[in-house]
Amino acid sequence: MTNSTPPSTPTSTPTSTPKRIPLTERRLLKLARPLIIIAALIATWQIIVTATGAPKYMLPAPYEVWVTLIARHDVLLDHAKYTIAETVIGLFAGATLGALAALPMALFSPIRFWLMPILLVSQAIPFFALAPLLVLWLGFGLASKIAMAALIIFFPVTVAFFDGLSRTEPGWLDLARTMGASRWRLLTHVRLPAALPAFASGFRVATAVAPIGAIIGEWVGSSHGLGYLMLHANARVQIDMVFACLLILCAFSITQYFLVDRVLRAALPWQADSLRRPGQ
Repeated sequence: MTNSTPPSTPTSTPTSTPKRIPLTERRLLKLARPLIIIAALIATWQIIVTATGAPKYMLPAPYEVWVTLIARHDVLLDHAKYTIAETVIGLFAGATLGALAALPMALFSPIRFWLMPILLVSQAIPFFALAPLLVLWLGFGLASKIAMAALIIFFPVTVAFFDGLSRTEPGWLDLARTMGASRWRLLTHVRLPAALPAFASGFRVATAVAPIGAIIGEWVGSSHGLGYLMLHANARVQIDMVFACLLILCAFSITQYFLVDRVLRAALPWQADSLRRPGQ
């Protein structure tokens, strides 16, 4: 009788799981992150001013810009409301026009054949060359600045939405056709929901660049707005005022972007985000 030893079973080593940060700490870190970034940027700014010895009319110190922000807040806010209105209206006008242009291009090939080259050629024209014409045609009021912002926003939204509409998963379309879906139902129930994440990406890009159009329009011809204020402050070598306008413009642009991003995430819950960890 031979002694048989049972086969050895491989010992399983416990897999190491990444250490999760507690929820409270994550929230505190999320709240503290913008403050840390702002503090680091201000410190870098102050170091550059101190190291180079730049005079105030070339690069003012952060404290001098802060003093201008407080002392001239009434003037700054009065001009900022025009720039904000031009940007927001231009953003939604350009996004609407972009969506209305992408839909027929995706549905009808003759429209795509003729309209796409026009869109591409339009991007070869410098916006600074169009701004004086818009001011001449639409006047010095809000209309020319809104049109300028809408023109800058129009192309990225159109291309992103058209790309989303033209790259719908073929299996989804085949399944919908098998179930007897009409062309209208294919559009409203399959292609549009599938293309909305791409439209959201284009809209996010548009949100970031929308203030550029308004500022260019104000530089070319205006009697109000942060661009107008920067232009006249630069002519008077009031660089602290120029930086104050830039800080307000940056704060508005960042706030607008994150508000739009939050709304789009809530409106498109089916949009996958592989970079976000569970529980975030």
